[in-house]
Amino acid sequence: MRHFISLLTLFVTFFTMRAQTLDQCHSLATENYPEIKKYNLILATEQYNLSNASRAWIPQVVLSGQASYQSATPTYPEALNAMIEANGLEMSGIRKDQYKVAIDISQNIWDGGQSKASREIAKAEADEQRSMVDVSLHNLQTRVNNIFFGILLLEEREANTETLIGVLNNNLNQMRTYYNNGIATMADVDAIEAEVLTMQQTLEQVRASRACFRRMLEIFIGQPLSDEKLSKPELASIESRNSARPELQLFDAQINKLNAQRKAINASTMPRFSAFAQGYYGYPGLDMFKSMVAPEWTLNGIIGIRMSWNIGAYYTRKNNLSKLNAAEQNVAIQRDVFLFNTQLQVTQDDGEIARLQNTLNNDNQIVRLRKSVRQAAESKFQNGVIDTNDLLQKIADETTAISNRSTHEIELLQAIYRLKTTLNQ
Repeated sequence: MRHFISLLTLFVTFFTMRAQTLDQCHSLATENYPEIKKYNLILATEQYNLSNASRAWIPQVVLSGQASYQSATPTYPEALNAMIEANGLEMSGIRKDQYKVAIDISQNIWDGGQSKASREIAKAEADEQRSMVDVSLHNLQTRVNNIFFGILLLEEREANTETLIGVLNNNLNQMRTYYNNGIATMADVDAIEAEVLTMQQTLEQVRASRACFRRMLEIFIGQPLSDEKLSKPELASIESRNSARPELQLFDAQINKLNAQRKAINASTMPRFSAFAQGYYGYPGLDMFKSMVAPEWTLNGIIGIRMSWNIGAYYTRKNNLSKLNAAEQNVAIQRDVFLFNTQLQVTQDDGEIARLQNTLNNDNQIVRLRKSVRQAAESKFQNGVIDTNDLLQKIADETTAISNRSTHEIELLQAIYRLKTTLNQ
Protein backbone atom coordinates (compact mmCIF):
# COMPACT_ATOMS: atom_id res chain seq x y z
CA MET A 1 0.00 0.00 0.00
CA ARG A 2 2.86 2.34 0.85
CA HIS A 3 4.46 1.72 -2.54
CA PHE A 4 1.14 2.37 -4.27
CA ILE A 5 0.77 5.71 -2.47
CA SER A 6 4.34 6.66 -3.43
CA LEU A 7 3.69 5.85 -7.08
CA LEU A 8 0.41 7.75 -6.99
CA THR A 9 2.14 10.78 -5.47
CA LEU A 10 4.85 10.64 -8.14
CA PHE A 11 2.18 10.35 -10.86
CA VAL A 12 0.24 13.34 -9.54
CA THR A 13 3.43 15.37 -9.12
CA PHE A 14 4.54 14.63 -12.66
CA PHE A 15 1.26 15.66 -14.24
CA THR A 16 0.82 18.77 -12.09
CA MET A 17 4.25 20.22 -12.84
CA ARG A 18 4.16 23.65 -14.36
CA ALA A 19 6.78 25.22 -16.57
CA GLN A 20 8.83 27.80 -14.67
CA THR A 21 12.17 27.83 -16.50
CA LEU A 22 13.07 29.07 -19.96
CA ASP A 23 14.22 25.63 -21.12
CA GLN A 24 10.93 24.07 -20.01
CA CYS A 25 9.00 26.73 -21.90
CA HIS A 26 11.08 26.09 -25.04
CA SER A 27 10.43 22.36 -24.84
CA LEU A 28 6.71 22.65 -24.17
CA ALA A 29 6.22 25.34 -26.82
CA THR A 30 7.92 23.11 -29.40
CA GLU A 31 5.75 20.13 -28.49
CA ASN A 32 2.57 22.23 -28.48
CA TYR A 33 3.22 24.15 -31.70
CA PRO A 34 0.89 22.80 -34.45
CA GLU A 35 3.62 22.78 -37.11
CA ILE A 36 5.50 19.98 -35.33
CA LYS A 37 2.85 17.60 -36.71
CA LYS A 38 4.40 18.13 -40.14
CA TYR A 39 7.31 15.82 -39.23
CA ASN A 40 5.08 12.73 -39.36
CA LEU A 41 3.44 13.88 -42.59
CA ILE A 42 6.83 14.51 -44.20
CA LEU A 43 8.04 11.05 -43.14
CA ALA A 44 4.91 9.37 -44.53
CA THR A 45 5.20 11.26 -47.84
CA GLU A 46 8.87 10.32 -48.12
CA GLN A 47 8.06 6.64 -47.63
CA TYR A 48 5.32 6.79 -50.29
CA ASN A 49 7.67 8.45 -52.78
CA LEU A 50 10.45 5.96 -52.09
CA SER A 51 8.01 3.09 -52.47
CA ASN A 52 6.79 4.45 -55.80
CA ALA A 53 10.37 4.85 -57.04
CA SER A 54 11.28 1.26 -56.07
CA ARG A 55 8.24 -0.11 -57.87
CA ALA A 56 9.78 0.84 -61.19
CA TRP A 57 11.58 -2.54 -60.93
CA ILE A 58 8.39 -4.52 -60.42
CA PRO A 59 7.22 -6.24 -63.63
CA GLN A 60 4.61 -4.10 -65.34
CA VAL A 61 1.51 -6.03 -66.45
CA VAL A 62 -1.05 -4.67 -68.90
CA LEU A 63 -4.30 -6.46 -69.78
CA SER A 64 -6.12 -5.45 -72.95
CA GLY A 65 -8.95 -6.54 -75.21
CA GLN A 66 -9.72 -5.54 -78.77
CA ALA A 67 -12.42 -6.12 -81.36
CA SER A 68 -12.01 -4.55 -84.81
CA TYR A 69 -13.30 -4.57 -88.35
CA GLN A 70 -10.91 -3.89 -91.23
CA SER A 71 -11.66 -2.60 -94.69
CA ALA A 72 -9.13 -5.01 -96.18
CA THR A 73 -7.13 -8.08 -95.13
CA PRO A 74 -4.29 -10.11 -96.65
CA THR A 75 -5.45 -12.23 -99.63
CA TYR A 76 -3.99 -15.01 -101.78
CA PRO A 77 -2.30 -14.17 -105.08
CA GLU A 78 -4.55 -14.77 -108.10
CA ALA A 79 -2.42 -17.67 -109.34
CA LEU A 80 -2.70 -19.40 -105.97
CA ASN A 81 -6.43 -18.78 -105.89
CA ALA A 82 -6.77 -20.50 -109.27
CA MET A 83 -4.82 -23.51 -108.05
CA ILE A 84 -6.91 -23.81 -104.91
CA GLU A 85 -10.16 -23.62 -106.82
CA ALA A 86 -8.88 -26.14 -109.37
CA ASN A 87 -8.27 -28.63 -106.57
CA GLY A 88 -11.73 -28.09 -105.16
CA LEU A 89 -10.47 -26.53 -101.87
CA GLU A 90 -12.14 -23.74 -99.94
CA MET A 91 -9.79 -21.23 -98.21
CA SER A 92 -11.62 -18.02 -97.46
CA GLY A 93 -8.58 -16.03 -96.23
CA ILE A 94 -8.37 -13.61 -93.31
CA ARG A 95 -11.71 -12.35 -92.11
CA LYS A 96 -12.27 -8.62 -91.72
CA ASP A 97 -13.64 -8.93 -88.17
CA GLN A 98 -10.81 -9.62 -85.71
CA TYR A 99 -10.64 -10.18 -81.95
CA LYS A 100 -7.87 -10.23 -79.37
CA VAL A 101 -7.53 -10.66 -75.58
CA ALA A 102 -3.92 -9.89 -74.61
CA ILE A 103 -1.50 -9.60 -71.71
CA ASP A 104 1.77 -7.62 -71.92
CA ILE A 105 4.52 -8.04 -69.29
CA SER A 106 7.56 -5.75 -69.16
CA GLN A 107 10.55 -5.88 -66.79
CA ASN A 108 13.14 -3.10 -66.50
CA ILE A 109 16.72 -4.22 -67.02
CA TRP A 110 18.34 -0.76 -66.94
CA ASP A 111 16.51 2.55 -66.78
CA GLY A 112 19.52 4.84 -67.15
CA GLY A 113 19.54 5.66 -63.43
CA GLN A 114 16.06 7.23 -63.41
CA SER A 115 14.69 5.25 -60.46
CA LYS A 116 17.82 5.93 -58.38
CA ALA A 117 17.53 9.64 -59.13
CA SER A 118 13.84 9.54 -58.13
CA ARG A 119 14.74 8.00 -54.78
CA GLU A 120 17.39 10.66 -54.17
CA ILE A 121 14.92 13.41 -55.05
CA ALA A 122 12.36 11.96 -52.61
CA LYS A 123 14.92 11.92 -49.79
CA ALA A 124 16.22 15.38 -50.62
CA GLU A 125 12.72 16.88 -50.72
CA ALA A 126 11.90 15.32 -47.34
CA ASP A 127 15.13 16.67 -45.84
CA GLU A 128 14.32 20.12 -47.21
CA GLN A 129 10.82 20.08 -45.74
CA ARG A 130 12.12 18.87 -42.37
CA SER A 131 14.70 21.66 -42.37
CA MET A 132 11.97 24.19 -43.08
CA VAL A 133 10.05 22.97 -40.03
CA ASP A 134 13.28 23.16 -37.99
CA VAL A 135 13.68 26.79 -39.02
CA SER A 136 10.10 27.59 -38.03
CA LEU A 137 10.50 25.90 -34.63
CA HIS A 138 13.79 27.74 -34.05
CA ASN A 139 12.07 31.05 -34.75
CA LEU A 140 9.51 30.00 -32.16
CA GLN A 141 12.26 30.21 -29.51
CA THR A 142 12.68 33.93 -30.19
CA ARG A 143 8.98 34.54 -29.62
CA VAL A 144 9.02 32.53 -26.38
CA ASN A 145 12.14 34.40 -25.22
CA ASN A 146 10.51 37.80 -25.77
CA ILE A 147 7.42 36.84 -23.76
CA PHE A 148 9.41 35.06 -21.02
CA PHE A 149 11.80 37.95 -20.41
CA GLY A 150 8.91 40.40 -20.72
CA ILE A 151 7.26 38.60 -17.79
CA LEU A 152 10.52 38.72 -15.81
CA LEU A 153 10.78 42.49 -16.37
CA LEU A 154 7.20 42.99 -15.24
CA GLU A 155 7.76 40.79 -12.17
CA GLU A 156 10.80 42.86 -11.22
CA ARG A 157 8.86 46.07 -11.77
CA GLU A 158 6.01 44.71 -9.66
CA ALA A 159 8.40 43.83 -6.82
CA ASN A 160 10.10 47.23 -6.98
CA THR A 161 6.75 49.03 -6.99
CA GLU A 162 5.61 47.04 -3.94
CA THR A 163 8.86 47.97 -2.17
CA LEU A 164 8.33 51.62 -3.02
CA ILE A 165 4.78 51.50 -1.70
CA GLY A 166 6.13 49.98 1.51
CA VAL A 167 8.67 52.80 1.88
CA LEU A 168 6.00 55.42 1.16
CA ASN A 169 3.59 53.86 3.67
CA ASN A 170 6.28 53.95 6.35
CA ASN A 171 6.87 57.62 5.62
CA LEU A 172 3.09 58.23 5.50
CA ASN A 173 2.64 56.71 8.94
CA GLN A 174 5.55 58.76 10.23
CA MET A 175 4.09 61.89 8.63
CA ARG A 176 0.72 61.30 10.26
CA THR A 177 2.48 61.04 13.60
CA TYR A 178 4.24 64.34 12.88
CA TYR A 179 0.92 65.91 11.92
CA ASN A 180 -0.74 64.72 15.13
CA ASN A 181 2.17 66.21 17.08
CA GLY A 182 1.93 69.50 15.20
CA ILE A 183 5.28 69.08 13.43
CA ALA A 184 3.89 68.57 9.88
CA THR A 185 0.97 69.98 7.98
CA MET A 186 -1.96 68.15 6.42
CA ALA A 187 -0.56 69.08 2.99
CA ASP A 188 2.55 67.00 3.80
CA VAL A 189 0.36 64.01 4.67
CA ASP A 190 -1.73 64.47 1.51
CA ALA A 191 1.37 64.69 -0.70
CA ILE A 192 2.71 61.34 0.48
CA GLU A 193 -0.72 59.71 0.42
CA ALA A 194 -1.26 60.88 -3.17
CA GLU A 195 2.09 59.35 -4.12
CA VAL A 196 1.03 56.07 -2.49
CA LEU A 197 -2.21 56.03 -4.50
CA THR A 198 -0.31 56.79 -7.71
CA MET A 199 2.07 53.90 -7.08
CA GLN A 200 -0.86 51.60 -6.34
CA GLN A 201 -2.35 52.51 -9.72
CA THR A 202 0.98 51.77 -11.36
CA LEU A 203 1.11 48.44 -9.53
CA GLU A 204 -2.31 47.45 -10.85
CA GLN A 205 -1.27 48.32 -14.41
CA VAL A 206 1.91 46.26 -14.07
CA ARG A 207 -0.03 43.29 -12.71
CA ALA A 208 -2.53 43.50 -15.57
CA SER A 209 0.29 43.53 -18.15
CA ARG A 210 2.00 40.63 -16.40
CA ALA A 211 -1.23 38.60 -16.42
CA CYS A 212 -1.64 39.27 -20.16
CA PHE A 213 1.93 38.15 -20.91
CA ARG A 214 1.45 35.02 -18.80
CA ARG A 215 -1.71 34.10 -20.73
CA MET A 216 0.23 34.50 -23.98
CA LEU A 217 2.99 32.21 -22.69
CA GLU A 218 0.39 29.66 -21.56
CA ILE A 219 -1.00 29.58 -25.11
CA PHE A 220 2.48 28.87 -26.47
CA ILE A 221 3.30 26.07 -24.00
CA GLY A 222 -0.20 24.59 -23.96
CA GLN A 223 -0.58 24.46 -20.19
CA PRO A 224 -1.19 26.87 -17.28
CA LEU A 225 1.69 28.42 -15.39
CA SER A 226 1.97 28.04 -11.65
CA ASP A 227 1.22 30.98 -9.39
CA GLU A 228 4.90 31.33 -8.55
CA LYS A 229 7.25 33.70 -10.35
CA LEU A 230 9.23 32.46 -13.30
CA SER A 231 12.75 31.28 -12.62
CA LYS A 232 15.50 33.53 -13.88
CA PRO A 233 17.86 31.67 -16.19
CA GLU A 234 21.49 31.58 -15.22
CA LEU A 235 24.12 33.73 -16.89
CA ALA A 236 25.13 31.40 -19.71
CA SER A 237 28.47 31.44 -21.48
CA ILE A 238 28.79 31.53 -25.25
CA GLU A 239 31.19 28.76 -26.23
CA SER A 240 31.94 29.98 -29.74
CA ARG A 241 30.76 32.38 -32.40
CA ASN A 242 30.14 29.63 -34.97
CA SER A 243 26.54 29.52 -36.09
CA ALA A 244 24.63 26.24 -35.91
CA ARG A 245 21.36 27.63 -37.19
CA PRO A 246 18.91 25.27 -38.94
CA GLU A 247 18.84 27.69 -41.88
CA LEU A 248 22.30 26.42 -42.85
CA GLN A 249 20.98 22.86 -42.93
CA LEU A 250 18.08 24.09 -45.06
CA PHE A 251 20.52 25.56 -47.59
CA ASP A 252 22.43 22.26 -47.69
CA ALA A 253 19.17 20.35 -48.21
CA GLN A 254 18.23 22.65 -51.09
CA ILE A 255 21.62 22.05 -52.75
CA ASN A 256 21.21 18.29 -52.31
CA LYS A 257 17.78 18.44 -53.96
CA LEU A 258 19.21 20.34 -56.93
CA ASN A 259 21.97 17.73 -57.30
CA ALA A 260 19.37 14.96 -57.28
CA GLN A 261 17.35 16.80 -59.92
CA ARG A 262 20.52 17.18 -62.00
CA LYS A 263 21.00 13.40 -61.89
CA ALA A 264 17.41 12.89 -63.00
CA ILE A 265 17.96 15.16 -66.01
CA ASN A 266 21.07 13.25 -67.00
CA ALA A 267 19.24 9.94 -66.54
CA SER A 268 16.43 11.09 -68.86
CA THR A 269 18.89 11.21 -71.77
CA MET A 270 20.11 7.63 -71.33
CA PRO A 271 18.76 4.61 -73.27
CA ARG A 272 16.57 2.15 -71.42
CA PHE A 273 16.48 -1.63 -71.72
CA SER A 274 13.71 -3.95 -70.69
CA ALA A 275 12.60 -7.52 -71.22
CA PHE A 276 9.05 -8.11 -72.42
CA ALA A 277 6.59 -10.89 -73.02
CA GLN A 278 3.34 -10.55 -74.96
CA GLY A 279 0.61 -13.16 -75.23
CA TYR A 280 -2.89 -13.06 -76.67
CA TYR A 281 -5.78 -15.28 -77.49
CA GLY A 282 -7.71 -14.29 -80.58
CA TYR A 283 -8.05 -14.20 -84.28
CA PRO A 284 -5.99 -13.92 -86.44
CA GLY A 285 -2.96 -15.51 -84.87
CA LEU A 286 0.69 -15.03 -85.57
CA ASP A 287 0.51 -17.90 -88.06
CA MET A 288 -1.27 -15.91 -90.74
CA PHE A 289 -1.49 -18.79 -93.19
CA LYS A 290 -3.26 -20.99 -90.67
CA SER A 291 -5.67 -18.16 -89.90
CA MET A 292 -6.34 -17.79 -93.61
CA VAL A 293 -7.22 -21.46 -93.86
CA ALA A 294 -9.44 -21.61 -90.76
CA PRO A 295 -10.93 -18.66 -88.77
CA GLU A 296 -10.16 -20.14 -85.35
CA TRP A 297 -9.00 -18.41 -82.16
CA THR A 298 -5.46 -19.39 -81.17
CA LEU A 299 -2.93 -18.74 -78.40
CA ASN A 300 0.03 -16.59 -79.47
CA GLY A 301 3.12 -15.25 -77.70
CA ILE A 302 6.24 -13.13 -78.18
CA ILE A 303 9.22 -12.61 -75.86
CA GLY A 304 12.23 -10.36 -76.33
CA ILE A 305 14.38 -7.44 -75.20
CA ARG A 306 13.45 -3.84 -75.94
CA MET A 307 15.62 -0.73 -76.12
CA SER A 308 14.15 2.77 -76.08
CA TRP A 309 16.03 6.04 -76.24
CA ASN A 310 14.27 9.37 -76.00
CA ILE A 311 16.59 11.53 -78.08
CA GLY A 312 14.28 14.50 -77.53
CA ALA A 313 15.52 14.75 -73.93
CA TYR A 314 18.75 16.20 -75.30
CA TYR A 315 16.84 19.17 -76.73
CA THR A 316 16.10 20.62 -73.27
CA ARG A 317 18.94 19.09 -71.25
CA LYS A 318 21.25 22.10 -71.48
CA ASN A 319 18.56 24.60 -70.53
CA ASN A 320 17.33 22.46 -67.64
CA LEU A 321 20.86 22.10 -66.26
CA SER A 322 21.41 25.84 -66.64
CA LYS A 323 18.24 26.48 -64.63
CA LEU A 324 19.52 24.22 -61.86
CA ASN A 325 22.89 26.00 -61.89
CA ALA A 326 21.11 29.36 -61.54
CA ALA A 327 19.02 27.99 -58.66
CA GLU A 328 22.18 26.71 -56.95
CA GLN A 329 23.81 30.13 -57.27
CA ASN A 330 20.67 31.67 -55.79
CA VAL A 331 20.91 29.35 -52.77
CA ALA A 332 24.57 30.31 -52.36
CA ILE A 333 23.61 33.99 -52.37
CA GLN A 334 20.90 33.37 -49.79
CA ARG A 335 23.44 31.58 -47.58
CA ASP A 336 25.89 34.50 -47.87
CA VAL A 337 23.16 37.01 -47.03
CA PHE A 338 22.08 34.93 -44.04
CA LEU A 339 25.63 34.62 -42.71
CA PHE A 340 26.16 38.37 -43.24
CA ASN A 341 23.02 39.26 -41.30
CA THR A 342 23.88 36.75 -38.59
CA GLN A 343 27.32 38.30 -38.17
CA LEU A 344 25.73 41.74 -37.85
CA GLN A 345 23.28 40.43 -35.24
CA VAL A 346 26.07 38.73 -33.28
CA THR A 347 28.12 41.95 -33.31
CA GLN A 348 25.10 43.92 -32.11
CA ASP A 349 24.35 41.39 -29.35
CA ASP A 350 28.00 41.38 -28.23
CA GLY A 351 27.96 45.17 -28.01
CA GLU A 352 24.70 45.15 -26.05
CA ILE A 353 26.05 42.55 -23.62
CA ALA A 354 29.24 44.55 -23.04
CA ARG A 355 27.25 47.75 -22.47
CA LEU A 356 24.90 46.14 -19.96
CA GLN A 357 27.78 44.51 -18.09
CA ASN A 358 29.48 47.91 -17.72
CA THR A 359 26.18 49.47 -16.66
CA LEU A 360 25.57 46.82 -14.01
CA ASN A 361 29.01 47.43 -12.54
CA ASN A 362 27.83 50.92 -11.57
CA ASP A 363 24.24 50.06 -10.64
CA ASN A 364 25.02 48.58 -7.24
CA GLN A 365 27.01 51.66 -6.22
CA ILE A 366 24.28 53.98 -7.51
CA VAL A 367 21.63 52.09 -5.50
CA ARG A 368 23.80 52.23 -2.37
CA LEU A 369 24.32 55.97 -2.77
CA ARG A 370 20.65 56.67 -3.50
CA LYS A 371 19.63 54.70 -0.41
CA SER A 372 22.05 56.68 1.71
CA VAL A 373 20.73 59.97 0.31
CA ARG A 374 17.13 58.89 0.96
CA GLN A 375 17.89 57.93 4.55
CA ALA A 376 19.65 61.27 5.07
CA ALA A 377 16.64 63.06 3.55
CA GLU A 378 14.32 61.34 6.00
CA SER A 379 16.51 62.53 8.86
CA LYS A 380 16.61 66.07 7.48
CA PHE A 381 12.85 66.09 7.07
CA GLN A 382 12.42 65.07 10.69
CA ASN A 383 14.61 68.03 11.68
CA GLY A 384 12.72 70.42 9.38
CA VAL A 385 15.62 71.03 7.03
CA ILE A 386 13.79 69.90 3.83
CA ASP A 387 10.14 69.73 2.84
CA THR A 388 7.95 66.84 1.69
CA ASN A 389 8.64 67.33 -1.99
CA ASP A 390 12.38 67.01 -1.42
CA LEU A 391 11.84 63.82 0.54
CA LEU A 392 9.59 62.33 -2.15
CA GLN A 393 12.15 63.19 -4.82
CA LYS A 394 14.87 61.33 -2.91
CA ILE A 395 12.59 58.30 -2.50
CA ALA A 396 11.80 58.39 -6.24
CA ASP A 397 15.51 58.60 -7.07
CA GLU A 398 16.27 55.51 -4.99
CA THR A 399 13.35 53.59 -6.52
CA THR A 400 14.48 54.52 -10.01
CA ALA A 401 18.01 53.30 -9.26
CA ILE A 402 16.71 49.98 -7.93
CA SER A 403 14.36 49.58 -10.88
CA ASN A 404 17.15 50.37 -13.35
CA ARG A 405 19.41 47.77 -11.77
CA SER A 406 16.71 45.08 -11.97
CA THR A 407 15.89 46.06 -15.54
CA HIS A 408 19.54 45.93 -16.58
CA GLU A 409 19.94 42.46 -15.03
CA ILE A 410 16.99 41.10 -17.02
CA GLU A 411 18.11 42.91 -20.18
CA LEU A 412 21.57 41.36 -19.82
CA LEU A 413 20.04 37.88 -19.51
CA GLN A 414 17.81 38.58 -22.51
CA ALA A 415 20.75 39.79 -24.60
CA ILE A 416 22.80 36.69 -23.74
CA TYR A 417 19.97 34.31 -24.62
CA ARG A 418 19.20 36.30 -27.74
CA LEU A 419 22.80 35.71 -28.79
CA LYS A 420 22.48 32.01 -27.94
CA THR A 421 19.37 31.84 -30.12
CA THR A 422 21.11 33.72 -32.93
CA LEU A 423 23.92 31.16 -32.88
CA ASN A 424 21.59 28.24 -31.96
CA GLN A 425 23.71 27.18 -29.03
